Amino acid sequence: MLADLTAGAVQDAEARASERPLAAVEGAALAQAPARDALAALAPADRVKIIAEVKRASPSRGDLAAIPDPALQAGLYERGGASAISVLTEARRFKGSLADLEAVKSAVGLPVLRKDFIATEYQVLEARASGADLVLLIVAALEQDVLARLHALTLELGMTPLVETHSATEVARAADVGARLVGVNARDLSTFHLDRDLFGRLAEQIPAGAVKIAESAVLAPADVAHYRAAGADVVLVGEALVTGDPVATLGAFLEAGS
Repeated sequence: MLADLTAGAVQDAEARASERPLAAVEGAALAQAPARDALAALAPADRVKIIAEVKRASPSRGDLAAIPDPALQAGLYERGGASAISVLTEARRFKGSLADLEAVKSAVGLPVLRKDFIATEYQVLEARASGADLVLLIVAALEQDVLARLHALTLELGMTPLVETHSATEVARAADVGARLVGVNARDLSTFHLDRDLFGRLAEQIPAGAVKIAESAVLAPADVAHYRAAGADVVLVGEALVTGDPVATLGAFLEAGS
């Protein structure tokens, strides 16, 4: 499934490139105001920090929420105490778009993550051209040389890579490229199986000085407390925020992680 999602995202990017060539996207990326400092926003603190996600649907759960106004949703996240906003831009299974990212970026003062299946330089450049401050790089979807190249390009453009892992081997690969933000996804993107304890098993292998981010399987305050106790600096939350009251939910989650 991960290979299919990545291939589809790359195909969609190639279609966009036929209308907006690489040189044009690169020019737009370089013309953007400097990216917001995600490392400062997500730095370890005395309580957990939250990346709140704008997410309409997923392959594992289907439709979650219509979210007709992503900017309004993100504004609620900012009001509720989120430290950064994640925006799904994959269209086929998550029903997102770069227009969603642009709308969110213009509405909030927080760093904004482009969450997608990124495997090409074009996708990284269009992320910056749309205002992204962070880019998700999934280790399992990328050969090591590609991961290193995209990680370096992301940094060169002033953005912060969030490098997502799902095993000890992948954590080591993230460390090899110098990742400063390392996520552990409890959901195996090949099978969609959830393992909420995976973060705890891998946390100590994340290099000292890197921000440790727990992803997926967060539906209740107890899940946040579980990740915090296992060493998470940051928790990424999507479904629980789009299916309920985002401000109240964020308040409960932040309290649980204090």
